[in-house]
Amino acid sequence: MKQEEFKENKQNPIAWVIQFVKGMLIGSGAILPGVSGGALAAIFGLYEPIITFLSDIKKDFLKNVLYFLPVGFGAIFGIFVLATPIDYGLQHYPAYILWGFIGAILGTFPSLYREAGKEGRETKHLILSIVTAIIVFILLIWADRNLNVEVPQNLFSWLFAGGIFASGLIVPGLSPSNFLLYFGLYQPLTEGIRMLDFTIIIPVGIGAVIVILIFSKLMRIVLDRAYATVFHFILGVVIASTAIIAPPISDYDGFTIINYVIVAVVFVIGLILGLWMGNLEEKYKD
Repeated sequence: MKQEEFKENKQNPIAWVIQFVKGMLIGSGAILPGVSGGALAAIFGLYEPIITFLSDIKKDFLKNVLYFLPVGFGAIFGIFVLATPIDYGLQHYPAYILWGFIGAILGTFPSLYREAGKEGRETKHLILSIVTAIIVFILLIWADRNLNVEVPQNLFSWLFAGGIFASGLIVPGLSPSNFLLYFGLYQPLTEGIRMLDFTIIIPVGIGAVIVILIFSKLMRIVLDRAYATVFHFILGVVIASTAIIAPPISDYDGFTIINYVIVAVVFVIGLILGLWMGNLEEKYKD
């Protein structure tokens, strides 16, 4: 974490609000099927700082904690407070919710593209992004149609769920919610969060912490050695995961012209929000 960046965020309340909103979207996105918390963190310029902090947690501990405090509060808000309306919205108004998220992701895409090329960009990197997007899109469709495993709900399954949840942060583009759906754990987990069932929340948290502490240092090493390659891979995954959450035709049953207008408005609002955050991210960079 750069000293100047920390100082600026500490002194500017607007930056704290931005960090909170980013954390809120990352947290809510982490429980949204098809979306990766790690990919959203990369989109919002937080992935590398998070991995750097977690890979050497003792270094500048207090400064990093203060820097990520609004992000953490936002993520908690996104996961616990927004879990119920998001779950309700996905059940009753999926087209609106999903297009709002798609708009926000697309709005921040230019910022992610600039981030990916920060340490150089060659033709091979763009090819990697395109090939990754195609392969990941195909794999996500296959998994959605073929994976359906029921896992017994116990202490070990919730530890396992926590590990999957955390993997979505460590590996950008990996949607933990999708895998939890495949294993039959998504609905019980979101219900446990909504009902504040600590017999679920605590083991999920423990499993998440274990995975983060084990693999964050490895990801830091990979970033140090192949930054451009990793971020252009993430770029491709973001494209695929954004395309895969587009609502199916069945979600538009009974729609009138007014409904389509509302969808368009929600999409534009999400797009503007994403562009706004992306532009502010550039403004507050060194």
